[in-house]
Amino acid sequence: MKDTLKHKGMRNKLAKLLAKKGIKDEKVLDAIKTVPRHLFLDSSFEDHAYQDKAFPIDADQTISQPYTVAFQTELLQVKPNDSILEIGTGSGYQTAILLHMGAKVFTIERQQELFKKTSRFFKKMNYRPKKFVFGDGYKGMPEHAPFDGIIVTAGAPQVPKALMSQLKIGGRLVIPVGVNNQIMTMYLRKSEKEFEKQELGHFRFVPLLEDKN
Repeated sequence: MKDTLKHKGMRNKLAKLLAKKGIKDEKVLDAIKTVPRHLFLDSSFEDHAYQDKAFPIDADQTISQPYTVAFQTELLQVKPNDSILEIGTGSGYQTAILLHMGAKVFTIERQQELFKKTSRFFKKMNYRPKKFVFGDGYKGMPEHAPFDGIIVTAGAPQVPKALMSQLKIGGRLVIPVGVNNQIMTMYLRKSEKEFEKQELGHFRFVPLLEDKN
C-alpha cells in the first residue's frame, strides 16, 4: 500500500471531524493529518481507515478509533522531547502519533505475535521509538523512569501502582479504568505522594493483561 493524495485528503477530513468532536490541540490534529493510518491496518480495511472507528488487528486486539487516540494524546499535553511510556503498542499507530509530536516513546506490547509484526513495521516505516519491548505493561519500565507522561491503551481493572510511581512530578498518567466499560482517567502527579485525579467519560477498550508469573 502507498500513501497517496487521496489518503491525505481523507486524513484532513478526519482531523476536521475530530476538531468538531472537541479536539483542540493543533499538534494532535496535525499528527492525525500526517500519520498514514491505513498503513497500520489490514489492506481489506483500507477504504475505511479514515472513518472514526476502531478496527480489529492481530491477536484479538484493536486499533483504537481516531477520536480515542486524539483524546488520550491531548490529555497528555505532549511537548517535544517529553519521555512518554506507552502501555500496549498494538499496531503502533498511537506510537507514531506521539513520535510525530516529537516525544521520546518507550513502548511495551504484551502479545508476542503483535510485537513481532509491529517491530517489522516500525523498521520498514523508519519509526524509531526509544525502546520497544515485549513484556508486562503492569510493570512499566522502571529503568527508564521517571516519565513526563504515561498512556495506557487497554482497559485496566485498577491503576497499576508501578505506573503511578514511574511518573515525574508534574507528569500525567492517562488510563481507561474499569472491566467491561472503562472511565478515561487522568492522574496529574502533584508531589511524591499527591495525585490529582480527573474522570473524563466512558470508553471501551480491550483488557490490559497482567503477567501472573
